[in-house]
Order: sequence, then C-alpha cells, then structure tokens
Amino acid sequence: MMKLSVLTILSLMSILSQPPLSHSIRCNPQDKQVLLKIKQAFNNAYHFASWNPDTDCCYWYIVKCDRKTNRIIDLNVITANISGPIPDAVADLPFLESLTFHKIANLTGTLPRALTKLTHLKSLTISWTNISGPIPSYVSQFKNLTSLDLSFNDLSGPIPASLAQLRGLTGLMLDRNKLTGSIPESFGELPASLQYLDLSHNQLSGSIPKGWGGLNFTTLQLQRNRIEGDASALFGRNKSIQNADLSRNMLEFDLSKVEFPDSLRYLDLNHNRIFGALPAGLAGDTLTFLNVSYNRLCGRIPAGGVLQQMDYSSYFHNKCLCGAPLPDCKSSLQ
Repeated sequence: MMKLSVLTILSLMSILSQPPLSHSIRCNPQDKQVLLKIKQAFNNAYHFASWNPDTDCCYWYIVKCDRKTNRIIDLNVITANISGPIPDAVADLPFLESLTFHKIANLTGTLPRALTKLTHLKSLTISWTNISGPIPSYVSQFKNLTSLDLSFNDLSGPIPASLAQLRGLTGLMLDRNKLTGSIPESFGELPASLQYLDLSHNQLSGSIPKGWGGLNFTTLQLQRNRIEGDASALFGRNKSIQNADLSRNMLEFDLSKVEFPDSLRYLDLNHNRIFGALPAGLAGDTLTFLNVSYNRLCGRIPAGGVLQQMDYSSYFHNKCLCGAPLPDCKSSLQ
C-alpha cells in the first residue's frame, strides 16, 4: 500500500477541517440581519448567545432554516429571561411558518400589527406571558394558520368574531385570560377542521352559539366562565367528541334527554344548573371520567362502566341522585 507523505496528510487534514461550501453560504443574509435586530431589541439577552454574526444563522439556537430555501421558517423562544414587547422586526422574516413565545413572564405589550406580514405563518403560540390588551381583529389575516394559542396571558375584551374566518384551524386556545362578552355567533361557523377548542378560565357570558350543534369537536373546554343555556346540542350519537369540560358555568338543560357518543372519554359538568337524570348511555365501556356534582340531577345512577368507580364527590350536591357510590335510593326512586 502506498504511504502518504506528511505534506499530503496535512493537506487532507486542512481540507477536512473546513466547513463545506454549502454550509458557509447557507444562511440568508437578510434573515440574519433581522435576527440580529431581534436580539438587539431584547438587549442581547443570554438566550440569544448563539446568535453570533460570524456564524451561520441556520445553526443558531431556537431557529430553523428550510433545507431547500435556506430561509428561516421557525422561531421558538421558550422560557427565556427576556423583557419588553414583541419586536416588529419579527415580521421581517417573510418565510416564517412557526412563531412561539412561551413561558416568558416579562414579555409585555400587545400583539403587534406588523405580524400580519407573516403570510406563511401556520402556527402562532404566544402563551404564559404578560401581553395584554384585546385580541386584535387583524389576527384573522393569518389565513394559513392551523394552530392559534394565546393562552395564559393578560388579554381582555371580547373574542373577535373575525377569528371564525381562519378556515384552516385545527386548534384554538384562548384560555386563562380576562376575556369578556359572549362567544361570537360567528363561531357557529367555525371550520370543520377545528378539533380542539379551549375558551376556559375567562369571564365569558351568554349562550353557546347555535351553530355548534352542527360542529364536531374532539376536545371542548369551556370551564370557569359564565355561560348559560342549553349545551345538549354539543353531543349526539353521531358526534366524535372525546373530552368535554363545561364545569363551573350556568348551563341549564335536561341531561336525561342527551345522547352521548361512544367516543366520549371525559365529561365534567360540575357546578351548573343541569337537571333530569343520568342517561343510561353514560354507563358504557368508553367513559373514563365523570363529574356532575353541584347540579340539580335526580334519580338512580345507572349501573355499569366507570360510574360506580367514581368517587362519591363526582355526584354529590344534587337534588336527589342516589345509588352507588351514593347512598341507596328510596323506594320512590327505585
């Protein structure tokens, strides 16, 4: 075997130690300048320490480049020790598809209108922050959104009716804010693609939109609001809802007339004004959790499924529910 000279070996080592040409030019210079502006807006916080102008921005922490275009498509800022508002410069990343600011207590201000320039945005998460003010109606301009998460903030005012124009949504999370007013009637025309809806822990009032009877959520969370009226149309034998938490509202309807789908796994109706009896359909094999406490229910708890396995606290403070796990029924309720 031919022996390599020392000079040849050194030359090979020098070549191998250099980054490939594609690596050295991958970062788009315009995106790079925008990212450096964002870093500057957050006072060059340590969270952006890897954003070194002498290196390739496609390899910086918390960002991601598209492999074909080499443009920044993801910016995910999570649990960062930064403060101030969301910089308008974020909107100058024209190919951004996913934007996240999560668990940043000192992120303040409002949702900047400049973000509407992000026409490719598919996922917008601004959660567990202290952004405030109303949810602006121009959020509906994100026509390609599939997921919108504005939960755990300090947002107030009504839910914009225009959010129903986001026809590609699969998940909408507005929970744990200070939202007021009723659920917009336009939400009765939410897209069929929307499977996960969470409006819980707000100060919403009024009734459930009439159009929800024709929708088919997988998960619906409305707990801890002031919603009133009839919620029975959310259910039905042909629905595919799996998780429903409507607890701590002012809902009032006859539970005995409700048909529940076999898909239902979790049902929490506690602290409402629901009357009637527990339907036998709840005694199926698919339900894993039930809480109907603090209502106006009466009659025997059906036997079967998980109903006898639940703690008595899932049933107490009703008008006259009886049977295991509550005390036996009186003869008049046998």
